[in-house]
Parts: sequence; C-alpha cells; structure tokens
Amino acid sequence: MTPPAQTGRRAQGAATASGNGGGGGGGGATGPARDGRDTRAARDTRASKDTRPTRKRGKALTASPVELGRARARLRPHPAGVPRLDVDAMLASERIIVCCGSGGVGKTTTAAALALRAAEQGRSVVVLTIDPARRLAQSLGLTALDNTPREVPGVDRSAGGRLDAMMLDMKRTFDEIVLAHATPERAEQLLANPFYQSLSSSFAGTQEYMAMEKLGQLDAAGDWDLIVVDTPPTRSALDFLDAPSRLGAFLDGRLLRLLLAPAKAGGRAYVKILGAGFGVFSRVLTKVIGAQLLTDVSQFVAALETMFGGFRQRAEETYRLLGAPGTSFVVVAAPDPAALREASYFVDRLDADGMPLAGLVINRMHHSDGRALTIERSLAAAENLSEHGEHPLAAALLRVHADRLRLAARESRLRERFTAAHPDTPLVEVSALAEDVHDLAGLREIGDALAGGERLSEAG
Repeated sequence: MTPPAQTGRRAQGAATASGNGGGGGGGGATGPARDGRDTRAARDTRASKDTRPTRKRGKALTASPVELGRARARLRPHPAGVPRLDVDAMLASERIIVCCGSGGVGKTTTAAALALRAAEQGRSVVVLTIDPARRLAQSLGLTALDNTPREVPGVDRSAGGRLDAMMLDMKRTFDEIVLAHATPERAEQLLANPFYQSLSSSFAGTQEYMAMEKLGQLDAAGDWDLIVVDTPPTRSALDFLDAPSRLGAFLDGRLLRLLLAPAKAGGRAYVKILGAGFGVFSRVLTKVIGAQLLTDVSQFVAALETMFGGFRQRAEETYRLLGAPGTSFVVVAAPDPAALREASYFVDRLDADGMPLAGLVINRMHHSDGRALTIERSLAAAENLSEHGEHPLAAALLRVHADRLRLAARESRLRERFTAAHPDTPLVEVSALAEDVHDLAGLREIGDALAGGERLSEAG
C-alpha cells in the first residue's frame, strides 16, 4: 500500500526552515517550512551571523591568537552549493523523527543525540529503538531498555523538557494487543497457543508490524511532543513502511481463508461448504505438519481475524502519519562507499513513497586545519628529515598529516558523489571523534555538531 506521491517532499523538510536556525524547544518556533520559500542565500546570511565578530559600542572585541585559533578550528565550512540540514528548526517543530541508515554508521548515537538536544531545549521527548543491539541504553546511561518508556537521568531540565527512552519488545507489544483487544478468556487461550508464542517472538515480519503498532501507540498517548525512532540497520530499516500492505495481503490470502474455514463453518456444514477437495488438502497438511499444529494454527488464525481486524486499520493510519506534515526522516551515513550507497537507496525509496525527507547526516568525517601544508610538501619534508637523521618524531607527524589529508580528500569525493546524485538533499557533517560516545556529555557534543557548531575533538 503506497499513498499518492507527495510532490517535492525530498527537497523540503528541516533545511527549508525560516528564521529558526538556533531554535529551542518552545512552541513559538515555526520550524522547517514545507513550502520551500527559504532560500540558500537566506540560510547563508543566517549562518554568517555566527562567524562575524561582534562589537560593543566604542570598543572592539579582542581575543588572543590561541583563542582565535581555537575558534577557527571549531568552525567547519559547509560544502558549497549543498543545502544545510537545519537540525534545531527540525527539533523545534516536528512531531516524529525517524532515523534510518545502514549498520555501523552511528545511527543509534545520532537518534539519541537528537532526542537529548530536543529535550534540553524544552521539549518532552521519547526515543524508541528498534535496533536489536542495545547501544542506545549505554549511550543514555541506562543499564537496560525495555518496552516501557523510562526517564533518562542526568538530562538538563531547566528549559522544561524531559527525555524518555525505550526499546521495542515485539512479543510484549503483541501480548499487549491481545490483552487490549480480546476477551479475557480468548486472550488466555491465545497467549497459551504454541503457534502464537512462536509467531510473536520470531516470525519474519513481526518486528515491523509491532514497530508500526508501537509508534501508533506512542503517538496516540499524547504524552510527548517529539518521538524519535531509531530503526534497525540495513535496508530492513524501512520494512515497517510495508507493514500495512503485507498485513493486508496476509489477511486476504487464500491460505488464511482455508485455515479459517474449520472455525467459521464447523461440523457438517464445514464438510458441505468445502467438499472433498479441502478434505484431501487437510489430510495431507495434517500428515506434513501434524494434527496438533494444524489445530493450533487454525485457532490462532480464527483469533487473528476477530481480534486483529483493527490492526490493519491502525497500521495504515500510522503509515499516513509518517507521510504527514510534522514527520521527518533523517538518513544517517558514514563517508564509506557502501554506507553512502545505502543512503542513496533510502533517499530514493523515501522519495518514491512520498515520505518527508529532512536530510542526510554524514558521521565520522575527517578534516584538517593544516591544508596549507600539502601532502607533497609533508612527505618531502618528512623524507628530508629522515635522510639527515633529524627529528624522527616530526617526520612521523608529517607522514600522519599526509595520510590525514588523503583520507579527508577521499571522504570529500565520496560526499560529492552523493550530492551530485541528490543535489536537493540537505545534509550536515559530523567530525570523527577520538573515542566512542558512551554518555550524555558525548551525546551533547554530537548534538552541537549536528546543529552546526563544531566543538569536537577530531580523531587522528
């Protein structure tokens, strides 16, 4: 099931915000405009305000050379001709933010950093991870996450916001649906059904169905201003977009109707309706999978039809919610050929489905403040020092600098290849860190970098 394509959704989103580049979490922020009226010139004008030295009346601001050097090192030039992803405007206005990307690109950390920044700007936020690896709990300083939103300790609540975190437990979510939409007797029977127990914990596609259900529950609860979703890695991250159509195909399938027939018809009427043909089929199926399993499946499917009739409708409503104003998808990648190919797939898929793409985050970029010292000059100087047996440490550092410049140039070429294919996709770069992020302080640094303030110590 794919709704009608929404024209121009790829180019809109967070990067087309008007006047909210440093927006907080207050309700007065207009956030990312979806009509594309903001121009690149206006964004550049706003960005330039952060770099111009301010003056007091009658007295110029002064700074030491060390301070000026640090300030220059913190500011990273945005790639020319590429729209900038306005993260703060997105956080101030959106209702749902979905982070998707391949594995190992920092997607979970990005989702946590976005959620933390929004909470400390005054919004009530819940971050939901569908990623089976439990890195989010570690980053948020929690020992474990489960199916219940839990408040994250240590968040600055001076602006009035708060942050909750949770991990999708598909079996518990399935159980909650059973308990909410079945009679006590039917719920008890179904929860004890062996086929249900297997389906709810390991059946292919269940995770995507339950992700759609849980997202709908969180939105309907109305307890949070912003829901940040951290999806599974690789292309399965977007499988939940297909959940409504897959569920519909399953409920309307011929095999399901055959399995429902015994429960619907019953006794002799069942024989009259289906005739000998299904009797042969049933006997063969019984020999293959066993009589008890066939009974379990039939009972489960009968309960599914009566109890989950509204699930398809809820999943479709959640699908429409993902494509509506107030939702943004953020694609996360690293400067790696495979990761950027996956990012390109995500961008194309979201565009094909008419989903609102906010932009691309490229993590772990490498830069150098010493570009005046070129690769050739660095290697020549290192070679000269080595030939004279002088300053071995300086020679080693010159070679490291040359390697760093090569890496930065390679990553820039990869980014340029992506932007050439997707020129309208806003992006923001985050520099590589010297160590992994494992606490709230590290997430705050990532959040600052996402918002355009480069305050990170770069990895060597």
